[in-house]
Amino acid sequence: MKTTLKTLAVGTTLAFASVAAHANDTFVGLTWGETSNNIQRSDSLKQNLGNTNLDKVIDNTGTWGLRAGQINERGRFYATYENLSDSYASQYKLRQQNLLGSYDLFLPITDSTRLFGGATLGAVKLEQESKGFKRDSDIGYAAGLQAGILQQLTPNVSLEGGYRYLRSNASTELSSRTAGKQGSAKLHSSELAYLGVNYQF
Repeated sequence: MKTTLKTLAVGTTLAFASVAAHANDTFVGLTWGETSNNIQRSDSLKQNLGNTNLDKVIDNTGTWGLRAGQINERGRFYATYENLSDSYASQYKLRQQNLLGSYDLFLPITDSTRLFGGATLGAVKLEQESKGFKRDSDIGYAAGLQAGILQQLTPNVSLEGGYRYLRSNASTELSSRTAGKQGSAKLHSSELAYLGVNYQF
């Protein structure tokens, strides 16, 4: 994973330099989609919680995102903030916040339609807010890839649809208020399918 992270960092830096060499416009955007997480449990948590599947806590969970960045005819780079939370079985609850920097390269299809693909780096904060457990949180790295389609409606407004896959190492402990530490849960990966609208100026 360290090699992948270094490769993404170098590639993103070079891509930013490429975009900077062309005339840029500023854009802001709003996204909405659904996130699903792959949560890995420690051996002690599996033993103490039995067959409880924490993947179901954040599963097809509604996700709003805010973004801002620079765009030109070749690509774009932008920062995104997302905040989402969900619960499972009326007991287990997780909150996730993402702060990400991304670069997309464009592939024109028509004058107004472009495919895009790119890389993302950033940080993820994972918070455990389950009933009967002490609150706990952790911040880990995030590295991933995204792809989709961008449709220009007017010179200033565009719509897009995309998919993003993130790997992370953020983790949190589950400590019962009565029985002590039960184990830990690690956010292995996140998947997001989304729609977005952008305003360019």
